[in-house]
Amino acid sequence: MAERKENLVLFPFMAQGHIIPFLALARYLEQRTNYTITFVNTPLNIKKLRSSLPPNSSISLVEIPFCNSDHGLPSNNENTNALPYHLVIRLLEASTSLKPAFKKLIENLIEEQHGQPPLCIIADIFFGWTASLAKELNVFHAIFSGAGGYGLACYYSLWVNLPHRKVDSDLFSLPDFPEASSIHITQLPTNIREADGTDSWSVFQKQNLSGWMNSDGILFNTVEELDHTGLLYFSRTLGRPAWPIGPVLLSMESRVLAGKGGIGRELCIEWLSTKPLNSVLYVSFGSMNTISASQMMQLAMGLESSGRNFVWVVRPPIGFEVNSEFKTKEWLPEGFEERIKDSGRGLLVHNWAPQLEILTHKSVSAFLTHCGWNSVLEALNHGVPMIGWPMAAEQFFNVKLLEEKLGVCVEVARGKSCEVRHEDIAAKIELVMGETSGRGKDMRRQARQLMEIIRNAMKEEDGFKGSSVEAMEDFFSTAMTRREKTEMEKKIAA
Repeated sequence: MAERKENLVLFPFMAQGHIIPFLALARYLEQRTNYTITFVNTPLNIKKLRSSLPPNSSISLVEIPFCNSDHGLPSNNENTNALPYHLVIRLLEASTSLKPAFKKLIENLIEEQHGQPPLCIIADIFFGWTASLAKELNVFHAIFSGAGGYGLACYYSLWVNLPHRKVDSDLFSLPDFPEASSIHITQLPTNIREADGTDSWSVFQKQNLSGWMNSDGILFNTVEELDHTGLLYFSRTLGRPAWPIGPVLLSMESRVLAGKGGIGRELCIEWLSTKPLNSVLYVSFGSMNTISASQMMQLAMGLESSGRNFVWVVRPPIGFEVNSEFKTKEWLPEGFEERIKDSGRGLLVHNWAPQLEILTHKSVSAFLTHCGWNSVLEALNHGVPMIGWPMAAEQFFNVKLLEEKLGVCVEVARGKSCEVRHEDIAAKIELVMGETSGRGKDMRRQARQLMEIIRNAMKEEDGFKGSSVEAMEDFFSTAMTRREKTEMEKKIAA
């Protein structure tokens, strides 16, 4: 009789920035373990995911029913990417309605395996409710954070304590995270800045984050050597292991399949290949963010006056449908597109670009980014320093880590409504990319060193195991020990 394979259940929140690291984790586990993997999400997200998996993949994609209209959400929309910002909280609130269907799904898996539960449920940071459900069904549970330890520690501490509500100053510290330097009010995402403990976000997060206490630990898509402080915060605060298992990154193939619209990767790589070594700035604010019309105008002027080559992924500014047509003549300086095209200095890409391939290209020198953790890992994994323009969530604190602690980033702007001047943008570009800039040289050298640290963390050869490989082994060992303990208790009870 064939040996029964252990099953792992992965369940990300319905947002591209969450699904991508979960899919990367699923692919990583599929290639390196002998477990079966059940990847759960709502129907429209599963439909999109099917094209992002290679035909030979053994990952089982399972739909969980979800009805948008029951929650006042637009039809045909089950992902934050196409939602206006004010509806994101509604999707989060609606996601708690998935509990009965998810419980049924786990019960069915247990039945199929003749009473043996999955080895582990790995759930999203926004799905705190899954931890008590796992406990009820006697399944080992871990939260998987696509965010880094430091950034998420600041984010978690802010929601739990709302410290800015208790001081008169614009500068304040985090009461349970003294290792983080002071935070300025302008570094708070809008939902935290406006939170008073009774608003929708506060109510959701109070319930969600308290659910983490029922989990058996947290997996982080990060590396111990560069994120020790944040990891320590969680093991101390939750009294649970924090396993740094990253970076798990999607292959180019999967990322390209995940892209919509934009530019053909061949055209993009062809353009980059005409440029000298380390001469191109890549500009992208991720899958969910855009900037205001006035910021866009200043950014365009800054890029042009910097004199540097650039690839810029453009999306309509705030206030316009995110997937609508980009109106170059309205949103960019007069004649801008023609000038950069004629000079060959710039490439405007609409909506989506093959980011991983761009960052791996030898002509790329720096990355102007919102500093979402997926983008940060992709940049650091290829030794690319950053110019940070955080927009939301924990991105502001990622910039703090990258600039203050790791020395691979400079902040150029903060948020979607700050005033930004093109002269400052051009100056920061020169600081990072200029050959005469001592700080720029230091950043580039530091980025290359971090690249080596990150790659060593994932290495496993000739008896050597990197820190992330060891953390992954410890995670599975802990889950398996729990399984054996449960089975022993069952035998004793019988």
